[in-house]
Amino acid sequence: MDEEEKLPLTEHLTELRDRLIRCFIAVFVGFVIAYIFKERLFQILTRPLIRVMQEGETLIFTGIPEAFFTYLKVSLLAGLLLAAPVIIYQFWMFVAPGLYKKERRMMIPIVFVSAFFFIGGALFGYFIVFPFGFKFLLSFATENIQALPSMREYLSFSSKLLLAFGVVFELPIVITFLARLGLVTVPFLKKHRKYALLIFFAGSALLTPPDVVTQIMLSLPLMV
Repeated sequence: MDEEEKLPLTEHLTELRDRLIRCFIAVFVGFVIAYIFKERLFQILTRPLIRVMQEGETLIFTGIPEAFFTYLKVSLLAGLLLAAPVIIYQFWMFVAPGLYKKERRMMIPIVFVSAFFFIGGALFGYFIVFPFGFKFLLSFATENIQALPSMREYLSFSSKLLLAFGVVFELPIVITFLARLGLVTVPFLKKHRKYALLIFFAGSALLTPPDVVTQIMLSLPLMV
């Protein structure tokens, strides 16, 4: 009897292992593909900064292996993005059998809408916030003070910011989900709007670099 009770758990663990292996393979394949185009990918990522830098200014690397490891990180991030559909599919195939039919019908559009909002947030950060934010930050350079951003520093800065905007744009989905559960209502949100705005600004200060322009731009979609 014990063997029969343990068998389903063993099967679930085996399936989980197999699906994790497939996810790792997908990430590895995506990483290899991205590494082939590593310089092009990094060029695209740095384009908003390069466009607002003065003539003759460029990114630097201060350590011998810095450029190599930066390209590895860029390739890994791009590999994760390329493998994201496979990862989502494997996760769904593992979870779906345990859901009711109604829950499965509800989850499918949520997954697609969440992905759409996350990508939209990242694009908003890249095309709208980056140009204005970088221009503001570089405006502090003078004849005696020159900006020399490094590859590693820029990758860390930009990737965290893009992730923050992607997560922030998921907020409407979270609020909708909470509303369906009856935890929040429209009158409740209107009544506590001023407190919500304060929380949004505090959250944007934690998610973004310490400059007012970027924090305000991150707060705008939160307030909407």
